[in-house]
Amino acid sequence: MSLFGLNKQLLKELQFGEVTQMTFICDNQAALHISSNPFFHERTKHIEIDCHFIREKIISGDIKTEFVNSNDQLANIFTKPLQEPRIYYICNMLGTYGLYAPA
Repeated sequence: MSLFGLNKQLLKELQFGEVTQMTFICDNQAALHISSNPFFHERTKHIEIDCHFIREKIISGDIKTEFVNSNDQLANIFTKPLQEPRIYYICNMLGTYGLYAPA
């Protein structure tokens, strides 16, 4: 079973319901164009195997891609050093709360 299949199985076990299509949200428009356009990669120097895998999943309908503005990219909290106001904004958008905050 592929990693994609394992992710779908995990979501099912966590009772998210039947997942038929996953959405990848990305703030890089060039990456979205490369992944969805089979002819665009001819002009790029290095295309990794995972790009071909993602393109295959987009064509089959297993994955849908969407663009999100960099300011609204929630994954940044896991990948970039952020200033305190930005951390609070993203945590609020994710629905997380302070462990030691008064209830």
